Amino acid sequence: MLASVFNKSRPINYALIGAMLVLFYFLYLSKDNYWTSHYYLILQKAGLFLLLAGSLFLTNFITKRNVLTKGNTYAMFLFLVFLVLFPTILVNTNIIISSFSLLLALRRLISLQSLITPKEKIFDASFWIFVAALFHFWSILYIVLVFISIIFHVSRDYRNWIIPFIAFFAVAVIYSMAILMTGKNVFNELSGDFSISFDFTYFENIYQNIALAVFSSIAVFFAATQAVTIPNRPLNMQASYKKIFFSFLIGVAIYVLSDGKNNSFLAFTFAPLAIMGANYFESQENKWFRESLMSIIVVIAVFLFISQL
Repeated sequence: MLASVFNKSRPINYALIGAMLVLFYFLYLSKDNYWTSHYYLILQKAGLFLLLAGSLFLTNFITKRNVLTKGNTYAMFLFLVFLVLFPTILVNTNIIISSFSLLLALRRLISLQSLITPKEKIFDASFWIFVAALFHFWSILYIVLVFISIIFHVSRDYRNWIIPFIAFFAVAVIYSMAILMTGKNVFNELSGDFSISFDFTYFENIYQNIALAVFSSIAVFFAATQAVTIPNRPLNMQASYKKIFFSFLIGVAIYVLSDGKNNSFLAFTFAPLAIMGANYFESQENKWFRESLMSIIVVIAVFLFISQL
């Protein structure tokens, strides 16, 4: 049933996904209503909701605009399922902003395939990656994907290799001005963000542990199937699928290296993994298997979400 519903790209699909996002978002916020008595917190929660909705629709835009899937909304729906699986993301302001910025960067890097205005796309992608790093430092690892994209498409022009450094300078100047205007020391603001931690004993309850185990299994399965099928893709599309795969690996690296980690840091893997999952589901000709697998994933995600309320 679920797989059949999201097998097409129809207005009703977007309405359903939007309604489910509203439901799960405000269900999780209902755990603590302190924010309802402060106007600035209400505005903050509304803004975060818009960024989450924007992340869903941006994931769908990337897949449709670059023909990464066959006109379905699986990627968008899977992104929502991953959010439900790790509800702590719904209240993590820095992770939501940082992951949304990386999606904006990924959109530009995937579109580099067309070779139209490549320098502008490289600058835009680099700019958004450095903006993301302001909210979660290890997002800066995504700059590797910029250089991978340059290698794939425009490596012969030496100026393209310099553009990411120009974007870094632009963000650094804007950030420094903003910090100095508030009277704070730039280096003190950054000093706490460079730390690395491999401590994975952060779970607040057993359900977060189970959610990570389930997600890890899904991630390995989708990533492995994507890696195997890339050589079978059309030659002009292989670079795009490779960039999706590499962006997933970088997202995993961000999670592994981050200090003070929790499950919400996995948000950096959601978009590429959702796209890889969409490719897997659309490749399955057996309707009953596709429906069963999708239903199992959704039921587990909803159960774990309710357990963490």
